Amino acid sequence: MSTDNPGIDPLLGLRVPEDPACDVFLTGTVFLDIIFTGLDSAPVRGTESWARGMGSSPGGVANMATALARLGLHTSLAAAFGDDHYGEYCWDALEQGEGIDLSLSRRIPGWHSPVTVSMAYEGERTMVSHGHEAPVPLPGCAFPARPPRARAAVASLTPGRSEPWVAAAARDGALIFADVGWDETGRWDLDALPGLGHCLAFLPNAEEAMRYTRTDCPRAAAHALAERVPLAVVTLGAEGAYAVDGATGAAASVPAIAVEALDPTGAGDVFVAGFVTGTLADWPLADRIAFAGLTAALSVQEFGGSLSAPGWTEIAGWWQQVRGCAGQDPAALERYAFLDDLLPAAGRDWPLRRAVPTIGFGRGGEGLPAPR
Repeated sequence: MSTDNPGIDPLLGLRVPEDPACDVFLTGTVFLDIIFTGLDSAPVRGTESWARGMGSSPGGVANMATALARLGLHTSLAAAFGDDHYGEYCWDALEQGEGIDLSLSRRIPGWHSPVTVSMAYEGERTMVSHGHEAPVPLPGCAFPARPPRARAAVASLTPGRSEPWVAAAARDGALIFADVGWDETGRWDLDALPGLGHCLAFLPNAEEAMRYTRTDCPRAAAHALAERVPLAVVTLGAEGAYAVDGATGAAASVPAIAVEALDPTGAGDVFVAGFVTGTLADWPLADRIAFAGLTAALSVQEFGGSLSAPGWTEIAGWWQQVRGCAGQDPAALERYAFLDDLLPAAGRDWPLRRAVPTIGFGRGGEGLPAPR
């Protein structure tokens, strides 16, 4: 189990005996991510570029699964894993390292793990991926028609593609949270997202939200989306996030936290995990997006999408550190005062140092600080 969760259960006061064993269910593709950081510019054709930092970790849907587990939620992941060393590493990192339930996942003989190489520079990233579709059907495992009972499920919507498990999860009482990727068809039609009608919350980024709603303002886009889903949350990058409650019309805006970004891989997944956590814990809307933005900001200071996801120990360390800094804006500190009721009395010194996110070290290599 990850050491990033010091026994904090954000749902402790809400749990009752008849609750499902699973807090959050999700399914998708697990990649092995190889991340190069410290590049001064994009690679130039015909030349060799050297990166000052490198890491590797489970990626893809593993980013969000890890972020949820590190925040104390009982997380179940259904996915296919290759039976190569990459797949073995990803399985062990998620099951043994993070305590994620992989009982609905399977290792597929003869199928190699999908791989993504990510290069981070100038605050952005460029990715190259390779992989093949997992053999289907996968008996009794990934992409189930009937997922386990869960408080919530996270889906990634794709235009024109129906995911029967989403409707099944909603019928069983799960709250559905969904993000969406770039629409390669160019139509940007909300009606082409079959799962949207089952969603409690829809969390696109600003560009996606404006294209889907034919608006030229992210906030206007959020209000338009709130006519289709109960909760519309639009991420605004360096400007933070904006959310609208479709039932009440209430809106909340929280600015982003300024950090020195090392690798933005998976920050959007970490944001969704933070918002799911706050929603299941029944926090006010502004607290949910503030917390989601905080977890995303902490994640970009480390390598990788999954292994960079913060746990409560890191959140406590950050909160302790910022309150001790002179010249802090009292209003900004008040925005995160809700953390006082959640966090341990004393956090570890900030910034924390992580183990190297890589494959193949012997026992003597554990616990080394990550390169900067």
